[in-house]
Parts: sequence; structure tokens; C-alpha cells
Amino acid sequence: MALASKADFRSLNWRKSLVLVLAFWLSSSILLDFVVMPILFAAGMMTQPDFATAGYGIFWVFNRLELLCAASILTAVLVRQQSENAPPISLMLAGVLFTITIACAYFLSPQMSSLGLNLNWFEPAHIPAGMNQLHMSYWILEACKLLAGGWLLRREF
Repeated sequence: MALASKADFRSLNWRKSLVLVLAFWLSSSILLDFVVMPILFAAGMMTQPDFATAGYGIFWVFNRLELLCAASILTAVLVRQQSENAPPISLMLAGVLFTITIACAYFLSPQMSSLGLNLNWFEPAHIPAGMNQLHMSYWILEACKLLAGGWLLRREF
């Protein structure tokens, strides 16, 4: 199997793919954070005994989708950096987005679900004290992701 040449990489429009993936990712994050989760909270999901399991299931799927988007964005920026001499700030922003995604997928989501897991079926479900700190960390990372993603989208669009 032959290696791809530089002309093969140029045949793809990396800027368009970067903008499409980034727009999809940011809009799905906003949809999850500001529409889906508030609706579930208002419906009383947090008081259910299997809230942590359901929340982890939702975020497990979404985090894997985010990993694919972040990897695609980083790849597009790296290819553009190689072929078009894209500005280094784009590479830094893509790296920040990838780092935030790794932190959410492999640290924050498992920690939140393990804290929220109700192991005693005879006690009512409650929100542990450490969960508020993890929620604050999540919202800080989400704000950083939206700022970095918006900045990158503005630079590329």
C-alpha cells in the first residue's frame, strides 16, 4: 500500500472539514449543556436512584463523539499547518480542545459517575458534596472549550 502524497492531502478541503466538524461539535455541546441536561434536571432525573448510571451512559457516548471531533480538528489543523502554513494559534487552540476533551472523557465523567453511584439501595439518592466541585470543574472546562472552539471557528471561517 502506497503512502499518501502531499497532493492527496490537498485534495481534501481541510478548512471546510475543520469548520464543519467544529460547528457540529460546538452546537451539540450547547444543545446537551443548555437544552437536554436542564430538561432532565427539571424532570427530576437527579433524584432517581440510577441517575449516575444514566448520566454516565449519556456522557460516555457524547465524550467519545467529542474525542472523534477533537481528533479530526487537530488533524485538520496539523495538515493545514504542514501544507498552508496556518497560524500557530490555530494549532494551540486545537491542542487545548483536544486536552479538554481528554480530561472530560477520562477524568471528569468517571469521577462524577462514581461519586453519584448509589451503592446503598435502602437510602434515598442524594447529591454528594464533592459533586459540586466536579460540576464547577466541568463548567469551567466547557466554558474554555466553547471559547477556544469559538475563537478557532472565527479564525478559520
